[in-house]
Amino acid sequence: MNAQEFGALPADGNPDALLSQEGLPLRPIKMTLQEFLESDLEGYEYIKGELIPMPPTSVEHGYISANLSSLLHLYVRENQLGRVIISDTGFRVGEQVLIPDIAFLANARIPDNLSKASPIPPDLAVEVVSPTDVLYRVEEKAFAYLEAGTQLVWVLKPRSKTVTIYRSETDITLLTRNDTLTGENVIEGFSCQVAELFE
Repeated sequence: MNAQEFGALPADGNPDALLSQEGLPLRPIKMTLQEFLESDLEGYEYIKGELIPMPPTSVEHGYISANLSSLLHLYVRENQLGRVIISDTGFRVGEQVLIPDIAFLANARIPDNLSKASPIPPDLAVEVVSPTDVLYRVEEKAFAYLEAGTQLVWVLKPRSKTVTIYRSETDITLLTRNDTLTGENVIEGFSCQVAELFE
Protein backbone atom coordinates (compact mmCIF):
# COMPACT_ATOMS: atom_id res chain seq x y z
CA MET A 1 0.00 0.00 0.00
CA ASN A 2 1.24 3.47 -0.75
CA ALA A 3 0.34 7.10 -0.18
CA GLN A 4 -1.50 7.37 -3.50
CA GLU A 5 -3.88 4.49 -2.65
CA PHE A 6 -4.88 6.27 0.57
CA GLY A 7 -5.56 9.56 -1.12
CA ALA A 8 -2.53 11.04 0.58
CA LEU A 9 -1.27 11.84 -2.90
CA PRO A 10 -3.28 12.89 -5.96
CA ALA A 11 -3.56 10.59 -8.97
CA ASP A 12 -0.54 12.12 -10.71
CA GLY A 13 1.59 11.39 -7.63
CA ASN A 14 2.54 15.04 -7.13
CA PRO A 15 2.46 15.81 -3.36
CA ASP A 16 2.60 19.57 -4.06
CA ALA A 17 -0.93 19.41 -5.48
CA LEU A 18 -2.23 18.90 -1.93
CA LEU A 19 -0.39 21.91 -0.54
CA SER A 20 -1.21 25.60 -0.44
CA GLN A 21 1.33 28.23 -1.51
CA GLU A 22 2.44 28.34 2.13
CA GLY A 23 3.13 24.60 2.02
CA LEU A 24 0.18 23.69 4.27
CA PRO A 25 -2.19 20.79 3.51
CA LEU A 26 -5.30 21.82 1.56
CA ARG A 27 -7.39 19.09 3.12
CA PRO A 28 -7.05 16.59 5.97
CA ILE A 29 -5.88 13.13 4.96
CA LYS A 30 -7.95 10.47 6.72
CA MET A 31 -7.38 6.74 7.18
CA THR A 32 -7.68 4.11 9.90
CA LEU A 33 -4.91 3.42 12.38
CA GLN A 34 -4.44 -0.07 10.92
CA GLU A 35 -4.10 1.36 7.39
CA PHE A 36 -1.51 3.83 8.63
CA LEU A 37 0.49 1.16 10.47
CA GLU A 38 0.53 -1.04 7.34
CA SER A 39 1.41 1.81 4.99
CA ASP A 40 4.80 3.03 3.81
CA LEU A 41 4.02 6.65 4.66
CA GLU A 42 6.79 8.60 6.33
CA GLY A 43 6.92 12.12 7.70
CA TYR A 44 3.44 12.03 9.25
CA GLU A 45 1.97 11.61 12.70
CA TYR A 46 -1.42 9.88 12.99
CA ILE A 47 -3.70 11.81 15.35
CA LYS A 48 -7.48 11.39 15.74
CA GLY A 49 -7.87 9.63 12.41
CA GLU A 50 -5.90 12.16 10.39
CA LEU A 51 -2.39 12.36 9.00
CA ILE A 52 -0.49 15.35 10.34
CA PRO A 53 2.55 16.26 8.20
CA MET A 54 5.80 16.82 10.07
CA PRO A 55 7.57 19.71 8.31
CA PRO A 56 11.37 20.13 8.35
CA THR A 57 12.65 21.70 11.56
CA SER A 58 14.86 24.73 12.10
CA VAL A 59 18.63 24.67 12.57
CA GLU A 60 18.13 25.65 16.22
CA HIS A 61 15.72 22.75 16.74
CA GLY A 62 18.25 20.42 15.11
CA TYR A 63 21.23 21.38 17.23
CA ILE A 64 19.25 21.28 20.49
CA SER A 65 18.00 17.79 19.59
CA ALA A 66 21.56 16.75 18.68
CA ASN A 67 22.95 18.11 21.96
CA LEU A 68 20.55 16.05 24.06
CA SER A 69 20.49 12.92 21.90
CA SER A 70 24.30 12.70 21.87
CA LEU A 71 24.48 13.01 25.68
CA LEU A 72 21.74 10.42 26.14
CA HIS A 73 23.16 8.04 23.53
CA LEU A 74 26.64 8.00 25.06
CA TYR A 75 25.29 7.35 28.56
CA VAL A 76 22.73 4.74 27.54
CA ARG A 77 25.18 2.86 25.32
CA GLU A 78 27.98 2.91 27.89
CA ASN A 79 25.63 1.52 30.54
CA GLN A 80 23.76 -0.85 28.17
CA LEU A 81 20.38 0.45 29.28
CA GLY A 82 18.50 0.29 25.96
CA ARG A 83 18.24 2.40 22.82
CA VAL A 84 18.06 6.14 22.19
CA ILE A 85 16.02 6.78 19.05
CA ILE A 86 16.02 10.06 17.13
CA SER A 87 13.28 11.81 15.16
CA ASP A 88 11.36 10.30 12.25
CA THR A 89 10.64 7.13 14.25
CA GLY A 90 6.96 6.51 14.90
CA PHE A 91 5.59 5.13 18.17
CA ARG A 92 2.11 3.81 18.74
CA VAL A 93 0.67 5.91 21.55
CA GLY A 94 -2.81 4.63 22.32
CA GLU A 95 -4.79 5.07 19.08
CA GLN A 96 -2.24 7.49 17.66
CA VAL A 97 1.20 7.26 16.09
CA LEU A 98 3.50 10.04 17.29
CA ILE A 99 7.03 10.99 16.29
CA PRO A 100 9.01 12.36 19.25
CA ASP A 101 12.19 14.31 18.56
CA ILE A 102 14.08 11.87 20.81
CA ALA A 103 12.90 8.69 22.53
CA PHE A 104 14.33 6.06 24.83
CA LEU A 105 13.33 2.39 25.04
CA ALA A 106 14.70 0.16 27.80
CA ASN A 107 16.26 -3.14 26.66
CA ALA A 108 13.28 -5.24 27.73
CA ARG A 109 10.89 -3.13 25.63
CA ILE A 110 12.72 -2.94 22.29
CA PRO A 111 10.33 -4.39 19.65
CA ASP A 112 11.30 -7.50 17.69
CA ASN A 113 10.37 -5.93 14.34
CA LEU A 114 12.52 -2.84 13.84
CA SER A 115 11.37 -2.25 10.25
CA LYS A 116 8.06 -0.66 11.30
CA ALA A 117 6.90 1.97 13.78
CA SER A 118 7.20 0.87 17.40
CA PRO A 119 3.99 -0.86 18.52
CA ILE A 120 4.52 0.52 22.04
CA PRO A 121 5.18 4.00 23.43
CA PRO A 122 8.71 4.97 24.54
CA ASP A 123 9.81 5.00 28.17
CA LEU A 124 11.01 8.58 27.65
CA ALA A 125 9.69 10.96 24.98
CA VAL A 126 11.34 14.29 24.21
CA GLU A 127 9.74 17.12 22.26
CA VAL A 128 11.70 20.22 21.22
CA VAL A 129 9.27 23.09 20.64
CA SER A 130 9.54 24.67 17.19
CA PRO A 131 8.39 28.19 16.25
CA THR A 132 5.50 26.62 14.30
CA ASP A 133 4.31 24.46 17.22
CA VAL A 134 1.12 25.33 19.06
CA LEU A 135 1.93 24.90 22.76
CA TYR A 136 -1.38 23.34 23.77
CA ARG A 137 -0.88 20.66 21.10
CA VAL A 138 2.58 19.92 22.47
CA GLU A 139 1.02 19.56 25.92
CA GLU A 140 -1.71 17.31 24.50
CA LYS A 141 1.02 15.07 23.07
CA ALA A 142 2.80 14.97 26.43
CA PHE A 143 -0.38 13.80 28.16
CA ALA A 144 -1.07 11.28 25.38
CA TYR A 145 2.37 9.72 25.94
CA LEU A 146 1.77 9.48 29.69
CA GLU A 147 -1.70 7.99 29.28
CA ALA A 148 -0.27 5.31 26.97
CA GLY A 149 2.42 4.30 29.46
CA THR A 150 5.41 6.57 28.82
CA GLN A 151 7.03 7.23 32.19
CA LEU A 152 8.67 10.57 31.48
CA VAL A 153 8.20 13.37 28.92
CA TRP A 154 10.63 16.25 28.49
CA VAL A 155 9.53 19.34 26.56
CA LEU A 156 12.42 21.66 25.63
CA LYS A 157 11.59 25.29 24.88
CA PRO A 158 14.42 27.06 23.04
CA ARG A 159 13.08 30.58 23.52
CA SER A 160 13.00 30.41 27.33
CA LYS A 161 15.81 27.81 27.52
CA THR A 162 13.69 25.67 29.82
CA VAL A 163 12.72 22.02 30.15
CA THR A 164 9.28 21.01 31.37
CA ILE A 165 9.19 17.53 32.89
CA TYR A 166 5.89 15.65 32.74
CA ARG A 167 5.54 12.61 35.02
CA SER A 168 1.74 12.69 35.24
CA GLU A 169 -1.03 15.25 34.76
CA THR A 170 -0.48 16.39 38.34
CA ASP A 171 3.30 16.04 38.54
CA ILE A 172 4.93 18.64 36.26
CA THR A 173 8.23 20.43 36.90
CA LEU A 174 9.83 23.39 35.12
CA LEU A 175 13.64 23.51 34.97
CA THR A 176 15.57 26.64 33.98
CA ARG A 177 19.09 26.93 32.56
CA ASN A 178 20.63 26.84 36.06
CA ASP A 179 19.04 23.47 36.89
CA THR A 180 20.16 19.89 36.34
CA LEU A 181 18.09 17.51 34.21
CA THR A 182 18.17 13.88 35.36
CA GLY A 183 16.90 10.60 33.96
CA GLU A 184 15.23 9.86 37.29
CA ASN A 185 14.17 6.19 37.48
CA VAL A 186 13.83 5.89 33.68
CA ILE A 187 17.49 6.41 32.71
CA GLU A 188 19.05 6.01 36.13
CA GLY A 189 22.24 7.96 36.74
CA PHE A 190 21.93 10.23 33.71
CA SER A 191 22.24 13.97 34.32
CA CYS A 192 23.20 17.13 32.46
CA GLN A 193 22.91 20.86 32.93
CA VAL A 194 19.89 22.37 31.21
CA ALA A 195 22.13 25.17 29.89
CA GLU A 196 24.22 22.56 27.98
CA LEU A 197 21.23 21.65 25.83
CA PHE A 198 20.82 25.15 24.42
CA GLU A 199 24.51 25.99 23.75
